[in-house]
Amino acid sequence: MESAWQRVESMHRWILENGDTRTDPWLLIYSPVPIICMFLCYLGIIWIGPKLMKHTEPVNLKAVLIVYNFAMVGLSIYMFHEFLVTSWLADYSYLCQPVDYSPSILGMMMASVCWWFFFSKVIELSDTVFFILRKKNSQLTFLHVYHHGTMIFNWWAGVKFVAGGQSFFIGLLNTFVHIVMYSYYGLAALGPHMQKYLWWKRYLTSLQLVQFVLLTIHTGYNLFTECDFPDSMNAVVFAYCVSLIILFSNFYYQSYITRKSKIS
Repeated sequence: MESAWQRVESMHRWILENGDTRTDPWLLIYSPVPIICMFLCYLGIIWIGPKLMKHTEPVNLKAVLIVYNFAMVGLSIYMFHEFLVTSWLADYSYLCQPVDYSPSILGMMMASVCWWFFFSKVIELSDTVFFILRKKNSQLTFLHVYHHGTMIFNWWAGVKFVAGGQSFFIGLLNTFVHIVMYSYYGLAALGPHMQKYLWWKRYLTSLQLVQFVLLTIHTGYNLFTECDFPDSMNAVVFAYCVSLIILFSNFYYQSYITRKSKIS
């Protein structure tokens, strides 16, 4: 009977041997070990960061946040364009789209933008670091940590095993939402004088919720139809989207409905 460590080794070997050979050579993809280490460091920063900042003044990151947020807008626009144009040129189906594992130009373009989408989730871990440095610890909610921490695993697996196919729809919707979201954060970073133009924060949360509902419907449909896309991936995405709908709905209720009733 193999030990727990042997089972871990066996699983790791299976992961190394069964990935997409096109994306395996790409940064952070071949093995899950770098992402696991990154995630553990992320949790460590969340644990020790606020303690180190406890007796320190908040760091003024205004210039950094302006550059960071608008750079993320630019990256999101690029990814949205690539997802949209590549899927259109390759005649992708919005109902069922198998992964094109060929080294064709369009297949590699889609795999490439999937990698960039994954890497953007690694970059977005910076959001948490900025909260800590600015002593905005109230922003370090379970929703924030859960969403940021799990997305790097979800999209590492996506690029490792299914770089393309119907997972493109997730990237297409999410990059559009992030264009709007990081535009909001970028404008907010310009200073308090911009607040009068940022009345639409509530609708940003609504847009995020609509995104998750659409992805749940899209993935749920494929769980009950014949589609040459791994059911295991569809099941994970479906469960994940349901969890985000619950968490973001609670955030919306606490932020806009409960708070409004208290004010009135």
